[in-house]
Amino acid sequence: MLYAAVEVTWAVTGTTVQWKEHASYAPAVQLLLAALALLAGGACLASTRTLARPGRVVLATALITALPVFVVGTNGLPIYFVTIATLSGVESATGLAQVLLNTAGAALLLLVGLSYRRRLRGDCPRCGRPHAGAADGPLAYPTASRAPRRTRVSVYLLMCGLLPWAGAKTIWTLGGNALGVAGDDWQRTTSVGASGPAKATASAGVDVTVLAALVGIFLLLGLLYVWGQVFPRWTLFLSGRRVPRLLPLIPAWLTGIPLTMYGVCLTIMAPLMAVGVLPEIKPSLPFTSSSGITWFVEFGGLAFGGLGIGLVVAARSYAARTRPVCASAPATQRPG
Repeated sequence: MLYAAVEVTWAVTGTTVQWKEHASYAPAVQLLLAALALLAGGACLASTRTLARPGRVVLATALITALPVFVVGTNGLPIYFVTIATLSGVESATGLAQVLLNTAGAALLLLVGLSYRRRLRGDCPRCGRPHAGAADGPLAYPTASRAPRRTRVSVYLLMCGLLPWAGAKTIWTLGGNALGVAGDDWQRTTSVGASGPAKATASAGVDVTVLAALVGIFLLLGLLYVWGQVFPRWTLFLSGRRVPRLLPLIPAWLTGIPLTMYGVCLTIMAPLMAVGVLPEIKPSLPFTSSSGITWFVEFGGLAFGGLGIGLVVAARSYAARTRPVCASAPATQRPG
Protein backbone atom coordinates (compact mmCIF):
# COMPACT_ATOMS: atom_id res chain seq x y z
CA MET A 1 0.00 0.00 0.00
CA LEU A 2 2.88 2.36 0.78
CA TYR A 3 4.53 1.56 -2.56
CA ALA A 4 1.25 2.16 -4.40
CA ALA A 5 0.64 5.43 -2.57
CA VAL A 6 4.10 6.74 -3.48
CA GLU A 7 3.74 5.74 -7.14
CA VAL A 8 0.29 7.32 -7.45
CA THR A 9 1.51 10.52 -5.78
CA TRP A 10 4.46 10.79 -8.17
CA ALA A 11 2.25 10.10 -11.19
CA VAL A 12 -0.43 12.64 -10.20
CA THR A 13 2.04 15.39 -9.30
CA GLY A 14 4.21 14.80 -12.37
CA THR A 15 7.33 14.14 -10.28
CA THR A 16 10.33 13.09 -12.35
CA VAL A 17 11.60 9.67 -11.26
CA GLN A 18 14.79 8.66 -13.05
CA TRP A 19 14.81 5.16 -14.50
CA LYS A 20 18.19 5.34 -16.22
CA GLU A 21 20.41 8.09 -17.56
CA HIS A 22 18.34 10.58 -19.59
CA ALA A 23 15.16 8.51 -19.07
CA SER A 24 12.42 8.61 -16.45
CA TYR A 25 9.29 6.66 -15.54
CA ALA A 26 6.13 7.61 -17.42
CA PRO A 27 3.05 8.34 -15.23
CA ALA A 28 1.19 5.42 -16.85
CA VAL A 29 4.02 3.06 -15.82
CA GLN A 30 3.91 4.40 -12.27
CA LEU A 31 0.16 3.77 -12.07
CA LEU A 32 0.70 0.26 -13.45
CA LEU A 33 3.34 -0.39 -10.78
CA ALA A 34 0.93 0.88 -8.12
CA ALA A 35 -1.76 -1.56 -9.30
CA LEU A 36 0.77 -4.41 -9.36
CA ALA A 37 1.88 -3.55 -5.81
CA LEU A 38 -1.72 -3.73 -4.57
CA LEU A 39 -2.17 -7.06 -6.35
CA ALA A 40 1.01 -8.38 -4.74
CA GLY A 41 -0.12 -7.13 -1.31
CA GLY A 42 -3.43 -8.94 -1.68
CA ALA A 43 -1.58 -12.12 -2.66
CA CYS A 44 0.62 -11.80 0.42
CA LEU A 45 -2.42 -11.55 2.70
CA ALA A 46 -4.09 -14.50 0.97
CA SER A 47 -0.95 -16.64 1.38
CA THR A 48 -1.69 -17.02 5.11
CA ARG A 49 -5.04 -18.70 4.42
CA THR A 50 -6.04 -22.16 3.27
CA LEU A 51 -7.14 -21.83 -0.35
CA ALA A 52 -8.73 -24.14 -2.89
CA ARG A 53 -6.78 -25.04 -6.02
CA PRO A 54 -8.10 -22.10 -8.14
CA GLY A 55 -7.16 -19.70 -5.35
CA ARG A 56 -3.68 -21.17 -5.10
CA VAL A 57 -3.20 -20.81 -8.85
CA VAL A 58 -4.26 -17.15 -8.76
CA LEU A 59 -2.02 -16.45 -5.77
CA ALA A 60 1.01 -18.11 -7.34
CA THR A 61 0.40 -16.28 -10.62
CA ALA A 62 0.25 -12.93 -8.80
CA LEU A 63 3.52 -13.57 -6.96
CA ILE A 64 5.29 -14.92 -10.05
CA THR A 65 4.16 -11.89 -12.07
CA ALA A 66 5.04 -9.24 -9.49
CA LEU A 67 8.39 -10.55 -8.25
CA PRO A 68 10.36 -10.22 -11.55
CA VAL A 69 9.07 -6.67 -12.02
CA PHE A 70 10.36 -5.56 -8.63
CA VAL A 71 13.63 -7.46 -9.11
CA VAL A 72 14.26 -5.65 -12.42
CA GLY A 73 13.55 -2.38 -10.61
CA THR A 74 16.50 -3.02 -8.26
CA ASN A 75 18.96 -2.85 -11.18
CA GLY A 76 20.40 0.56 -10.27
CA LEU A 77 21.15 -0.36 -6.64
CA PRO A 78 24.88 -1.15 -7.10
CA ILE A 79 25.43 2.13 -8.99
CA TYR A 80 23.76 4.15 -6.23
CA PHE A 81 25.80 2.24 -3.65
CA VAL A 82 29.06 3.17 -5.36
CA THR A 83 28.12 6.85 -5.71
CA ILE A 84 27.05 7.10 -2.07
CA ALA A 85 30.07 5.18 -0.77
CA THR A 86 32.43 7.44 -2.69
CA LEU A 87 30.59 10.62 -1.61
CA SER A 88 29.98 11.45 -5.27
CA GLY A 89 26.41 12.56 -4.62
CA VAL A 90 23.09 11.14 -5.74
CA GLU A 91 22.00 12.13 -9.24
CA SER A 92 18.29 11.56 -8.55
CA ALA A 93 16.79 11.34 -5.05
CA THR A 94 13.48 10.04 -6.42
CA GLY A 95 15.35 7.50 -8.55
CA LEU A 96 17.14 6.23 -5.44
CA ALA A 97 13.84 6.09 -3.54
CA GLN A 98 12.29 4.09 -6.40
CA VAL A 99 15.16 1.60 -6.37
CA LEU A 100 14.90 1.19 -2.59
CA LEU A 101 11.13 0.68 -2.81
CA ASN A 102 11.62 -1.96 -5.51
CA THR A 103 14.30 -3.64 -3.42
CA ALA A 104 12.09 -3.77 -0.34
CA GLY A 105 9.19 -5.07 -2.40
CA ALA A 106 11.28 -7.76 -4.07
CA ALA A 107 12.76 -8.91 -0.74
CA LEU A 108 9.37 -9.10 1.00
CA LEU A 109 7.72 -10.91 -1.93
CA LEU A 110 10.57 -13.41 -2.05
CA LEU A 111 10.18 -14.15 1.68
CA VAL A 112 6.40 -14.50 1.36
CA GLY A 113 6.78 -16.81 -1.65
CA LEU A 114 9.32 -18.97 0.20
CA SER A 115 7.12 -19.20 3.29
CA TYR A 116 4.04 -20.02 1.20
CA ARG A 117 5.86 -22.75 -0.72
CA ARG A 118 7.00 -24.34 2.54
CA ARG A 119 3.47 -24.20 3.95
CA LEU A 120 2.06 -25.94 0.84
CA ARG A 121 4.58 -28.75 1.28
CA GLY A 122 3.59 -29.17 4.92
CA ASP A 123 6.91 -27.82 6.19
CA CYS A 124 7.51 -25.23 8.87
CA PRO A 125 7.20 -21.80 7.17
CA ARG A 126 10.02 -20.51 9.37
CA CYS A 127 12.77 -23.12 9.13
CA GLY A 128 11.53 -25.18 6.19
CA ARG A 129 11.65 -28.52 8.03
CA PRO A 130 8.58 -30.67 8.76
CA HIS A 131 7.94 -30.81 12.50
CA ALA A 132 5.17 -30.52 15.03
CA GLY A 133 4.91 -27.69 17.53
CA ALA A 134 5.17 -23.94 17.32
CA ALA A 135 7.21 -22.18 14.65
CA ASP A 136 8.14 -19.21 16.80
CA GLY A 137 10.34 -20.81 19.45
CA PRO A 138 14.16 -20.79 19.77
CA LEU A 139 16.35 -21.79 16.84
CA ALA A 140 19.23 -24.28 16.71
CA TYR A 141 22.14 -23.10 14.54
CA PRO A 142 24.66 -25.38 12.78
CA THR A 143 28.36 -25.28 13.54
CA ALA A 144 30.46 -22.94 11.39
CA SER A 145 31.83 -24.48 8.19
CA ARG A 146 33.41 -23.35 4.94
CA ALA A 147 31.79 -23.78 1.56
CA PRO A 148 32.35 -27.03 -0.39
CA ARG A 149 35.42 -27.12 -2.60
CA ARG A 150 33.35 -27.08 -5.81
CA THR A 151 31.60 -23.90 -4.68
CA ARG A 152 34.89 -22.21 -3.74
CA VAL A 153 36.49 -23.08 -7.09
CA SER A 154 33.42 -21.83 -8.99
CA VAL A 155 33.45 -18.51 -7.14
CA TYR A 156 37.21 -18.07 -7.68
CA LEU A 157 36.77 -18.61 -11.43
CA LEU A 158 33.91 -16.11 -11.52
CA MET A 159 36.05 -13.55 -9.67
CA CYS A 160 38.64 -13.82 -12.45
CA GLY A 161 36.16 -11.92 -14.63
CA LEU A 162 37.15 -8.80 -12.69
CA LEU A 163 40.77 -8.92 -13.89
CA PRO A 164 40.45 -7.37 -17.42
CA TRP A 165 38.15 -4.57 -16.20
CA ALA A 166 40.12 -3.80 -13.05
CA GLY A 167 43.41 -4.10 -14.95
CA ALA A 168 42.38 -1.57 -17.60
CA LYS A 169 41.13 0.90 -14.99
CA THR A 170 44.28 0.52 -12.92
CA ILE A 171 46.47 1.13 -15.97
CA TRP A 172 44.54 4.33 -16.75
CA THR A 173 44.65 5.50 -13.15
CA LEU A 174 48.43 5.02 -13.11
CA GLY A 175 48.76 7.05 -16.32
CA GLY A 176 49.20 4.20 -18.82
CA ASN A 177 47.43 3.57 -22.13
CA ALA A 178 45.02 0.73 -22.90
CA LEU A 179 42.16 0.10 -25.37
CA GLY A 180 43.10 3.30 -27.18
CA VAL A 181 42.56 5.37 -24.02
CA ALA A 182 45.40 7.54 -22.73
CA GLY A 183 45.87 7.64 -18.99
CA ASP A 184 46.03 11.44 -18.94
CA ASP A 185 42.71 11.70 -20.80
CA TRP A 186 41.11 9.18 -18.44
CA GLN A 187 42.27 11.04 -15.34
CA ARG A 188 41.24 14.39 -16.74
CA THR A 189 37.75 13.16 -17.70
CA THR A 190 37.00 11.20 -14.54
CA SER A 191 38.28 13.92 -12.21
CA VAL A 192 35.51 16.30 -13.34
CA GLY A 193 32.90 16.29 -10.58
CA ALA A 194 34.72 13.57 -8.62
CA SER A 195 34.56 13.63 -4.84
CA GLY A 196 37.52 14.15 -2.55
CA PRO A 197 37.80 10.45 -1.60
CA ALA A 198 37.66 9.45 -5.27
CA LYS A 199 40.49 11.86 -6.11
CA ALA A 200 42.49 10.66 -3.10
CA THR A 201 42.27 6.99 -4.13
CA ALA A 202 43.09 7.90 -7.74
CA SER A 203 46.23 9.74 -6.61
CA ALA A 204 47.29 6.50 -4.95
CA GLY A 205 46.74 4.60 -8.22
CA VAL A 206 43.45 2.98 -7.19
CA ASP A 207 40.23 3.61 -9.07
CA VAL A 208 37.33 4.05 -6.66
CA THR A 209 35.12 1.56 -8.53
CA VAL A 210 37.90 -1.03 -8.29
CA LEU A 211 38.00 -0.31 -4.57
CA ALA A 212 34.24 -0.95 -4.42
CA ALA A 213 34.80 -4.26 -6.23
CA LEU A 214 37.34 -5.21 -3.56
CA VAL A 215 34.61 -4.69 -0.96
CA GLY A 216 32.49 -7.15 -2.96
CA ILE A 217 35.37 -9.66 -2.94
CA PHE A 218 35.68 -9.26 0.84
CA LEU A 219 31.97 -10.07 1.15
CA LEU A 220 32.42 -13.07 -1.15
CA LEU A 221 35.22 -14.51 0.98
CA GLY A 222 33.17 -14.03 4.12
CA LEU A 223 30.36 -16.06 2.57
CA LEU A 224 32.78 -18.87 1.73
CA TYR A 225 34.76 -19.24 4.95
CA VAL A 226 34.21 -19.72 8.67
CA TRP A 227 35.09 -16.14 9.61
CA GLY A 228 31.91 -15.07 7.84
CA GLN A 229 29.89 -17.06 10.40
CA VAL A 230 31.89 -16.38 13.58
CA PHE A 231 33.51 -12.99 14.12
CA PRO A 232 37.34 -13.40 13.91
CA ARG A 233 39.85 -12.09 16.45
CA TRP A 234 40.52 -8.81 14.65
CA THR A 235 36.93 -7.72 15.30
CA LEU A 236 37.92 -7.17 18.96
CA PHE A 237 34.77 -7.05 21.14
CA LEU A 238 32.78 -9.15 18.68
CA SER A 239 35.42 -11.88 18.48
CA GLY A 240 34.00 -15.38 18.83
CA ARG A 241 30.35 -14.35 18.54
CA ARG A 242 28.03 -15.69 15.86
CA VAL A 243 27.60 -13.41 12.85
CA PRO A 244 23.90 -12.56 12.35
CA ARG A 245 22.85 -14.66 9.41
CA LEU A 246 21.25 -11.85 7.44
CA LEU A 247 24.21 -9.47 7.91
CA PRO A 248 26.13 -10.83 4.87
CA LEU A 249 23.14 -12.36 3.08
CA ILE A 250 21.12 -9.16 2.61
CA PRO A 251 23.90 -7.18 0.85
CA ALA A 252 24.92 -10.29 -1.11
CA TRP A 253 21.41 -10.83 -2.52
CA LEU A 254 20.67 -7.13 -3.01
CA THR A 255 23.86 -6.49 -4.97
CA GLY A 256 24.40 -9.93 -6.50
CA ILE A 257 21.10 -10.16 -8.40
CA PRO A 258 21.22 -6.66 -9.98
CA LEU A 259 24.92 -7.04 -10.81
CA THR A 260 24.19 -10.38 -12.49
CA MET A 261 21.45 -8.89 -14.69
CA TYR A 262 23.59 -5.86 -15.56
CA GLY A 263 26.70 -7.94 -16.28
CA VAL A 264 24.88 -10.48 -18.45
CA CYS A 265 23.34 -7.67 -20.52
CA LEU A 266 26.75 -6.07 -21.11
CA THR A 267 28.36 -9.41 -21.93
CA ILE A 268 25.73 -10.08 -24.60
CA MET A 269 25.73 -6.52 -25.94
CA ALA A 270 29.46 -6.34 -26.73
CA PRO A 271 29.60 -9.24 -29.26
CA LEU A 272 26.38 -8.02 -30.89
CA MET A 273 27.94 -4.58 -31.34
CA ALA A 274 31.12 -6.14 -32.68
CA VAL A 275 29.27 -8.06 -35.45
CA GLY A 276 26.96 -5.17 -36.31
CA VAL A 277 23.70 -6.52 -34.91
CA LEU A 278 23.62 -3.60 -32.48
CA PRO A 279 24.97 -0.16 -33.44
CA GLU A 280 28.42 0.67 -32.11
CA ILE A 281 28.75 3.34 -29.45
CA LYS A 282 30.26 6.50 -30.87
CA PRO A 283 33.56 7.29 -29.15
CA SER A 284 33.84 10.24 -26.81
CA LEU A 285 36.70 11.21 -24.56
CA PRO A 286 38.52 9.50 -23.06
CA PHE A 287 37.74 6.77 -25.63
CA THR A 288 39.07 7.35 -29.14
CA SER A 289 37.52 4.36 -30.98
CA SER A 290 34.30 2.36 -30.99
CA SER A 291 36.27 -0.88 -30.74
CA GLY A 292 37.84 0.31 -27.50
CA ILE A 293 34.40 1.02 -26.04
CA THR A 294 33.14 -2.38 -27.22
CA TRP A 295 36.01 -4.16 -25.49
CA PHE A 296 35.46 -2.18 -22.30
CA VAL A 297 31.75 -3.04 -22.36
CA GLU A 298 32.72 -6.71 -22.58
CA PHE A 299 35.24 -6.29 -19.75
CA GLY A 300 32.53 -4.63 -17.66
CA GLY A 301 30.10 -7.46 -18.39
CA LEU A 302 32.62 -10.09 -17.32
CA ALA A 303 33.43 -8.11 -14.17
CA PHE A 304 29.91 -7.27 -13.03
CA GLY A 305 28.43 -10.57 -14.16
CA GLY A 306 31.23 -12.57 -12.55
CA LEU A 307 30.98 -10.69 -9.28
CA GLY A 308 27.17 -10.84 -9.28
CA ILE A 309 26.92 -14.56 -10.07
CA GLY A 310 29.71 -15.23 -7.56
CA LEU A 311 27.76 -13.41 -4.85
CA VAL A 312 24.59 -15.36 -5.68
CA VAL A 313 26.42 -18.72 -5.66
CA ALA A 314 28.29 -17.93 -2.44
CA ALA A 315 25.15 -16.57 -0.75
CA ARG A 316 23.21 -19.70 -1.69
CA SER A 317 25.91 -21.88 -0.13
CA TYR A 318 26.09 -19.65 2.94
CA ALA A 319 22.32 -19.72 3.39
CA ALA A 320 22.27 -23.53 3.21
CA ARG A 321 25.23 -23.95 5.62
CA THR A 322 23.88 -21.50 8.20
CA ARG A 323 20.20 -22.41 7.98
CA PRO A 324 18.82 -22.84 11.51
CA VAL A 325 16.14 -25.29 12.56
CA CYS A 326 13.39 -24.74 15.10
CA ALA A 327 14.38 -26.27 18.43
CA SER A 328 11.04 -28.10 18.43
CA ALA A 329 12.12 -30.12 15.38
CA PRO A 330 13.21 -33.76 15.91
CA ALA A 331 16.81 -34.14 17.04
CA THR A 332 17.71 -35.92 13.77
CA GLN A 333 16.80 -32.76 11.82
CA ARG A 334 18.79 -30.33 13.96
CA PRO A 335 22.14 -29.07 12.69
CA GLY A 336 25.11 -30.73 14.31
